Amino acid sequence: MMNLQGKVAFIAGIGDDQGYGWAVAKAFAEAGCRILVGTWVPIVNIFTSSWKSGKFDKSRKLSDGSLMEYLKLYPIDASFDTSEEIPDMVRANKRYKQYEQYAISDVAAQIQRDYGNVDIIIHSLANSPEIKNPLLETSRKGYLEAMSASAYSFIGMVKYFGPLMNEGGSAITLTYLASERVIPGYGGGMSSAKAALESDTRTLAWEAGRKWGIRINAISAGAFNSRAARAIGFIGSMIKYSRSNAPLQRDLSGEDVGGAALFLSQASAITGVTLYVDNGMHAMGIATDGFLTS
Repeated sequence: MMNLQGKVAFIAGIGDDQGYGWAVAKAFAEAGCRILVGTWVPIVNIFTSSWKSGKFDKSRKLSDGSLMEYLKLYPIDASFDTSEEIPDMVRANKRYKQYEQYAISDVAAQIQRDYGNVDIIIHSLANSPEIKNPLLETSRKGYLEAMSASAYSFIGMVKYFGPLMNEGGSAITLTYLASERVIPGYGGGMSSAKAALESDTRTLAWEAGRKWGIRINAISAGAFNSRAARAIGFIGSMIKYSRSNAPLQRDLSGEDVGGAALFLSQASAITGVTLYVDNGMHAMGIATDGFLTS
């Protein structure tokens, strides 16, 4: 097992115990890493109450029988780089009113005050208000919001966390095959956002590598039955399709993605890469259903 003893990772995008962010946190915790959690402001109370009530205890269990812990949770809304950008309407929202510092730069500054430098940042953030709309029916506003929350937010994280990352540090984002293949139903501008995210990964690898000596990579993860994926509306069919047509006929697990993130966090010569973790689904050019037999 890779050893992350003494390392600190900030994982943005953990809202429950079902998504890839959680899987990455657990893999890092198994390796001895200290975990800082970033949770979207509107669901902070839900997450913390579920954690305290024991709802996540089964999922928190590590291989040695102990429970995964985190050092601190930071409310974050990665649609905003600075506090000055936050509209009064958002500040006044009942789910935001109790918090003050939740823009990306605010969170980076808080973490630096609390823990100094960090070694790893994980961007497990994506959102589109019109995810169920075909691209032709997506509004300009919805499209730009998807790009902001799902792609530009990674630039913002690297921009503000880069200066407080140790040299050799690692920034990893989560993407999806819709960036380069047509996935009907994956709408609202999300396919465009994932394409931008992968392009930005390469450019950031060059810029942040030269500026701070850190590595930037992406994991293109396959279909997985997370809460966020269920919002699309047909994740069950996507999982079944992948199981039938991928080279490896198995369901993807959170551990698969967590293990890949653990590898990338320590792969000292790998940067600017989009690593497919999808049972090989990305390699297929035609479905085998209906005319090929195993």
